[in-house]
Amino acid sequence: MTLLIILLIVFAVVALMVFFGERYAKPMDNEQQQKYAKILPILVFVVLIGSLIKMLMN
Repeated sequence: MTLLIILLIVFAVVALMVFFGERYAKPMDNEQQQKYAKILPILVFVVLIGSLIKMLMN
């Protein structure tokens, strides 16, 4: 029963995110996309290295 409640809450939160995202979000312009395209691979690399270090410490 607890699992069903958790799934219902997760579904409701995702539905709210989709609703508000479609209603209030604006598309990114090309300049902003290029900025994120430069930063995102570096952040992914840092997170992967951090998780690898955490795994090796345990």
